[in-house]
Amino acid sequence: MTSSNSQAGTRIKAVLFDFDGTLSTLRAGWEETMAPMMKVAIAGSAPLTPEQSAELDREIAAYIDQSTGIQTIFQMRWLAEQVAGKGWNPEVLGEWEYKAEYNRRLLESVNARIERLRAGSLSASDYLMKGSVPFLEELRTRGIEMFVASGTDHPDVVNEAEVLGVRHYFQDIAGAPVGRADCSKEKVIADLLEEKGFRGDELAVIGDGKVEIRLARERGALALGIASDENRREGINPVKRERLLAAGAHHIAGDFLNKGEWLEWLGWQTE
Repeated sequence: MTSSNSQAGTRIKAVLFDFDGTLSTLRAGWEETMAPMMKVAIAGSAPLTPEQSAELDREIAAYIDQSTGIQTIFQMRWLAEQVAGKGWNPEVLGEWEYKAEYNRRLLESVNARIERLRAGSLSASDYLMKGSVPFLEELRTRGIEMFVASGTDHPDVVNEAEVLGVRHYFQDIAGAPVGRADCSKEKVIADLLEEKGFRGDELAVIGDGKVEIRLARERGALALGIASDENRREGINPVKRERLLAAGAHHIAGDFLNKGEWLEWLGWQTE
């Protein structure tokens, strides 16, 4: 699936990847962890009517959908504002307290998956988007520099890249700075353009969220969307596809299996 490509004719020299949902599916299902946690925090023990409960579900789902890709602390800031604003739950925590609870819940499933990897009952390929390792290998052989920027906490994304056996492909991995509300993706793109000296048309950003796509477009980079089905690890997720189209992705795929197509988008014709 494509839209117009303003980068035609230029060979990409650097690629910035999002991580979760783009390369890794270790955190697949995070939405199903965040949504009920948010609902409990907002509603507390208040006796909501069925209509109020359904409307709250819709509000939470809509927010999660439009905030995909941002740093978790900003999602928890929204949660704290909702708890205070609706007034159903007298116990209003701080954004960092909500983040700690969300991370605790999410890491239960993530760590269980990592343990299965370490025990050998599953392999790294069971948690990588299909075609991703051959694609990364192809980029490396062509001398294209690769980077990761993620809204996941920095120590966690580094550890998960290591567990999945892909850390060595990247010149740098930047996760969310622990204890600071900074956008790692925005900073990494700025550093690549302003400090490392890549031109906008020499940089591609690949991700499954609108945040990185929007940032790429703002800075004149090639914005490539991956509308990943994180359960199947291949094929198009139509919800993500619509989100990425709205954000302005130049091209959209569901996985990395068609390596030739990806290379063509990057300006590198296959032999």
